[in-house]
Amino acid sequence: MFSTPFVLSFALLLSIPLLFLLAPHFLPPNNQIPIPAADEIDDQALFSRAVRSKSAFTHLSLGSKTKPKIAFLFLTNSDLHFAPLWQRFFSKTAPNLYNIYVHADPSVNVTIPPGVFRDRFIASKRTYRASPTLISATRRLLATAALDDPANIFFAVLSQYCVPLHSFPYVYHSLFASATFDKSRPATESDAELTRMGLKVRYKSFIEILSKSTSLWKRYAARGRYAMMPEVPFDQFRVGSQFFLLTRRHALVVLKDQQLWQKFKLPCYREDECYPEEHYFPTLLSMADPDGCTHYTLTRVNWTGTVNGHPYTYRPGEVSAQLIYQLRQSNFSESYLFARKFSPDCLKPLLGLSEKVIFRD
Repeated sequence: MFSTPFVLSFALLLSIPLLFLLAPHFLPPNNQIPIPAADEIDDQALFSRAVRSKSAFTHLSLGSKTKPKIAFLFLTNSDLHFAPLWQRFFSKTAPNLYNIYVHADPSVNVTIPPGVFRDRFIASKRTYRASPTLISATRRLLATAALDDPANIFFAVLSQYCVPLHSFPYVYHSLFASATFDKSRPATESDAELTRMGLKVRYKSFIEILSKSTSLWKRYAARGRYAMMPEVPFDQFRVGSQFFLLTRRHALVVLKDQQLWQKFKLPCYREDECYPEEHYFPTLLSMADPDGCTHYTLTRVNWTGTVNGHPYTYRPGEVSAQLIYQLRQSNFSESYLFARKFSPDCLKPLLGLSEKVIFRD
């Protein structure tokens, strides 16, 4: 017969693989701070008001004297380093064509820049990188913009490290008037006729939606192998950039959702693969209205040499007219409209290029 110590040692050895398999189901995730219940209640009340108010509004219901607007939604946890550049971007534009909203992490003492950003900071809550708090912050921006102005038709989500690659008139024309800007959908004769009339029957959201990625399964299983089921099967899970342009219709889809949110707000056990803000929006809109999305973003980013999940950061010595022209190039649209990620000290050379390069279309 085997001795008791031998049996115990053998049983312990056999239990090690089982421990690794079951650990995610009973061990707490590392460094995952749950969203406070009070924040959830506040957010749901805000989202519900936005959905109920003008929920059926579309650009076709605008009055003849009201022009559609772009809502620029800045999500930041530091100062708006490129505020002077954005000030120039908006400076020669009629204020009835855009709105600005800023969600600044309240734990950071963010300096409110003068000019167009004054009084544009919304009620904000704490955010953490690679956590569902970034989804909540983005939804907060969408809800505030939807409630604030029914003429907000496009919602552009940007960060403090984003810069414009074109003038405001170019951006506005590309989104609202051009029949050729989106290369993913060939223009038709009816499109051309509507363009001459200054109308589009249906706008699309410019959001990256990817179904093929080497890390797709790891990201899907970051909360546990079966945690996303049955609401989000693996074959419907998508990834994409957290910076995008949504139509008002899709912004309301995001604000109405509660089912998928219950899954994507779950804590992760694999932090290196957990980027909820890059998963939630592409998955939700891919499931809700895949044909209403372009499946690509208009914000250029360089993932060469990525470090800890951060994209490549451009430095002052790299800023040039050639870089701007290069960043504009796209296989999916006539041009990228925005770019990231730039270090704060790039402001001076970017301002130097603003009038002769960036805003000269």
